[in-house]
Amino acid sequence: MSYASQLLFILPELVLTVGALVLLLVAAWGGQGSTRAVSLASVAVLAGAGIALIGPASSGGVAFDGLYRADAFAAFAKVLIYTAAAVAILIAPRFFQRTSGDDLRPEYPVLILLSAVGMGMMVSAGDLLSLYVGLELQSLAAYVLASFMRRDVRSAEAGLKYFVLGGLASGILLYGISLVYGFTGTTLYDGIAAAYAGGTSTGLLFGLVFVFAGLAFKIAAVPFHMWTPDVYEGAPTPVTAFFASAPKVAAVALAIRVAIEAMGPALLDWRQIVIFAALASIVLGGVAAIGQTNVKRLLAYSSINNIGFALIGLAAGTEQGVAAVLVYMTIYVVMTLGSFLIVLQMRGADGQPVESIAALSGMSRTRPLLALALAMFMFSLAGIPPLFGFYAKFAVFDAAVSAGLFPLAVIGIAASVIGAYYYLRIVKTMYFDAPAPAFAPVDDRVEGGLIAVSAVLISPLGYLLIPALGAWTLAAARALF
Repeated sequence: MSYASQLLFILPELVLTVGALVLLLVAAWGGQGSTRAVSLASVAVLAGAGIALIGPASSGGVAFDGLYRADAFAAFAKVLIYTAAAVAILIAPRFFQRTSGDDLRPEYPVLILLSAVGMGMMVSAGDLLSLYVGLELQSLAAYVLASFMRRDVRSAEAGLKYFVLGGLASGILLYGISLVYGFTGTTLYDGIAAAYAGGTSTGLLFGLVFVFAGLAFKIAAVPFHMWTPDVYEGAPTPVTAFFASAPKVAAVALAIRVAIEAMGPALLDWRQIVIFAALASIVLGGVAAIGQTNVKRLLAYSSINNIGFALIGLAAGTEQGVAAVLVYMTIYVVMTLGSFLIVLQMRGADGQPVESIAALSGMSRTRPLLALALAMFMFSLAGIPPLFGFYAKFAVFDAAVSAGLFPLAVIGIAASVIGAYYYLRIVKTMYFDAPAPAFAPVDDRVEGGLIAVSAVLISPLGYLLIPALGAWTLAAARALF
């Protein structure tokens, strides 16, 4: 295969890279006045990268001697990543315009584009070193985004905590990679799978544990979740919405590919780790959220809780399990973005963001449509029928039962009741508590339109998408087997 034809496999990453570099130069020469143009151009670049997925970039196979995989699985994950990244760019201008005089700068959309390049490399990696390069590219951009509001102490703190703990997780992952390489003699997924098929030695087992520990940090699974609440609370809300969606999808897709392609023969070994992380994340994500008073911290624990449910599908280790995880992450992204879009609408009379749960009191009387949308997102996150979030949980539990993990499904269903409590508490606050001061009116068609679209998608109308979504996710899952 010629080098030129292999470049077609990485066309989405090339589009994003060239677009980010060109827009970086535009930002350097245009200054603050170029922010709007750079933001709109960045969304166009993400759309171009999505279009570039049509063709060899989604079905070409292996490129660059196994370092990169262009398949349906990676293409599915990239569609979710690019969509969430575009939303994070579109919702940023109004937030930064009214927050502490810290206006949006053109570097923001450029950093998201560079992060998207890293996430694309993560989900398409066929080698542990290309995995690590993509992971670090995504992480370096994320550290800057978390501390983007330079005059906000919480934002600076969030960036520093993310950087320090991210460095620790990278060290753990690298140590695991070095152990795997030392005992297999290769970093290619195919070679690693062959080594695990020949028998799992103590060294290979330790390598597996450290690799999964490093990946658990990136997906914010217990016990490597400690950074999530502080970073989600301190980072600017559009950045938090981005962290809770695009990088989460990339990290979960990365973990799936490593588990199935590189360490598939060691299923019984890593399944124990995944089951523990799943149940611990569900329980801690539910219990720790109960006492929260900040809505962004609550959504952070909600993110941890939802990752636990997604891992139940991965624990199955089957095509149906992987497809269920992809279905879950698709619906999760819609629900999470919708929830954070409503958080963006929470503004006091002075125009400053309001993040306390108490501020939602009586919102059903002051902002009835907004309260209805948030109630739908909360019920859907809790997995209450007939909203689409119920189907997401049903898919992963069904995959677990089909794989013979009936006790895991039963425990997961029972533990989901814990999370339902704090979601319902939000609904109770909005509909039954005495009204708090009304939020300042917001006239933003972009945010309003995105909230409406998200609400429709997670409504019972979302079930109409099941045939198409099921076929697409199953085709993506089959690419790994």
